Order: sequence, then structure tokens, then C-alpha cells
Amino acid sequence: MKRQIFTPEHDAFRETVRTFLAKEVLPHYEQWEKDGIVSRDAWLAAGRQGLLGLAVPEEYGGGAEPDFRYSAVLAEEFTRAGAAGLALGLHNDIIGPYLTSLATDEQKRRWLPGFCSGEIITAIAMTEPGAGSDLQGIRTSAEDRGDHWVLNGSKTFISNGILADLVIVVAKTTPEGGARGLSLLVVERGMEGFERGRNLDKIGQKSQDTAELFFHDVRVPKENLLGELDGAFVHLMTNLAQERMGIAVAGIAAAEHLLEITTQYVKEREAFGRPLSKLQHIRFEIAEMATECAVTRTFLDRCIVDHSAGELDAVHASMAKWWATELQKRVADRCLQLHGGYGYMTEYRVAKAFTDGRIQTIYGGTTEIMKEIIGRSILS
Repeated sequence: MKRQIFTPEHDAFRETVRTFLAKEVLPHYEQWEKDGIVSRDAWLAAGRQGLLGLAVPEEYGGGAEPDFRYSAVLAEEFTRAGAAGLALGLHNDIIGPYLTSLATDEQKRRWLPGFCSGEIITAIAMTEPGAGSDLQGIRTSAEDRGDHWVLNGSKTFISNGILADLVIVVAKTTPEGGARGLSLLVVERGMEGFERGRNLDKIGQKSQDTAELFFHDVRVPKENLLGELDGAFVHLMTNLAQERMGIAVAGIAAAEHLLEITTQYVKEREAFGRPLSKLQHIRFEIAEMATECAVTRTFLDRCIVDHSAGELDAVHASMAKWWATELQKRVADRCLQLHGGYGYMTEYRVAKAFTDGRIQTIYGGTTEIMKEIIGRSILS
């Protein structure tokens, strides 16, 4: 089915993204994978190309374009290219809304120009060694000392953790913490007591720096409070739908691309004197995956349109997230199987997609958490 959600302007943007990937990302990506981190030059190049701060007002150097379809194009093309390391989606779609909707005018002037140019790389620190999806379990705390906070605690699995110049930290600002006692504090590179642990060794997305962060009596100025005091829980819940949509969009794009390259592979690969595509079992496998992708694509495109119009609710975002990422996981596994022994070789795209994509059902809220959100909405 021909997709009907994009305009000529979106198509032109897609070509821009493809050109950027071909010139600034793919020639360097193998080295980034070996290094375990992307070059800061790539972030600066993305800024020059206008790929950062898509929804940020023009006065701060952004694109002033809140239409989520542009973000969807970016996610789809980076996924098809297998370039998960340069986490523009995290920067634009997850952290960007916190800065544009919660920051004061002074904070916007201080942070947004660098955010859009690529000079300021961002991260958000929620997950802790003992608290993943359960925000109620956060132990990192900030003590009010009059004109500043004193921040103590640790975070783990933080994407952009090594490169980040600005980290939004979720911390307890009351002894109880929980839904009514968490705040967002912005920690900046160079603050005394802010330390980064090791760049974590993952099974996939090797070039995406993921780190442990430590806060030892970090003095955070009062002007670095983002949003309402003790209001982080509401702020986090407000922005999670977009985060989950970004992951879902990448999920269906990955599944479709894997199906595409596997279809070509089984046409060319021979066994017992004839192409694999002549075997009924292979045709059935391809037919099942093609149908699942087509049905999922229809739902995801509807969610993209609804979200662009500000009409997507948390429940449907959760549906999109768990369904698309579980589909991606199934398709990756089946496509690797159809590649046989070659599928286990890292030089083949399917092998890398298998390991890079495995995190999709975990971060941004696990599949189980997504089902809990949906189930509660129906049964409460």
C-alpha cells in the first residue's frame, strides 16, 4: 500500500536525511562502532544540516516545525541505515520537549542555541541500578541548600552518557520521593562532583555511548530546576508518549527493512539446486512477515498522524510501542534464520539488526509495562 501521510515537503526532507547519512555517517560508522562512541563532529554536522531542534523555535536556531512526521522520517531513515549510534531521536524527540515546554526564557537562551547547533549534546537520567521502569523507586536525591541543590546518587544505562554536556536528572526533592516528590534538575558538564563511569559494553548499538553517571555532592544552581518543583512525575508522564512513538516508528521501519533484504536474499541464495524462494516454507514465512508488517504499518501511520495533530493518547502510544517492537524482534529472528549460517555473521545486515534491535522492547518502557498501562485503562 502506498503511504498517504507524507507531503512533498516531507519527501524532500527524507532526501536531505539520506544525503546526510551517506556523507556524514556511513563512511565513519564502522570506526564509531569500534570506538564505542560517535564523533562530536557528526553532531555538529547534524546541526549545520538542520537535523537538530526540529521543533525548537527559530529564535533559538531551531526548525520551528512541531510536525512529528519529520521526526518519523528521521527515525525511519536512520533505522534503515543501521545507524543507531547517532541518537538524534533521543536529543530531538525525548529531551527537546522538556526544554521547549518547561524551560524558563533564561534557560532557553542558555541551552537551546547549542542544542540546535550540536554544540550541546543532551541526555536524560532516570534509570538507576535499583529502579528501572519504577520511577517510585528512585533514590537519587537533592537537598535544598538555599540558593542551590546538593545532588547525590547514581544512574545507569544512560544513552549519550559519555558525550552529554547537559543531563536532565530525575531526583527526589522530598524525603518520600514518589509521584509527588520528584524534580528535574539539569546537570551540566564540568560541575564538581559529577562523574561518568565506564562506557557500558552492550551486545548491540555499539557506537551509542551508554554510561553510568555518579553525583557526589554536586552543587546544582536553583536556576537549573526544570519545570515545577516536585512536578517531575507529571512532566515525565506527559512526554513519554512521544518517546514511545519514536521507538515504535523505528521498530516498524526495522521490520520492513529486514523483510526487504531477506526477500532479496532468498531470491538469490540457492539450496538443492534452486533458489530458496521456490520452497513453500520460505514463501509462507515471507507472506506472514509481509502481512504483519503491512497491518502494523497501517496502525503506526495512523498514530503518527494523530500524534502530529496532538491527539494521540498514552494508551495508543503504548500499544504502538509494544506491538511494533515485538514485531521487530520476531522479524529479526525469523530473517536471521532464513539467512542460515550467514545470518550469524556480523558482516550481514541482519546480524547487526538482530543485536541492535533487541533493546527496543526494553527501553522507553518494557513490553510488560506497556501492557500494564493498556490493561489498566481498559479494566479500571
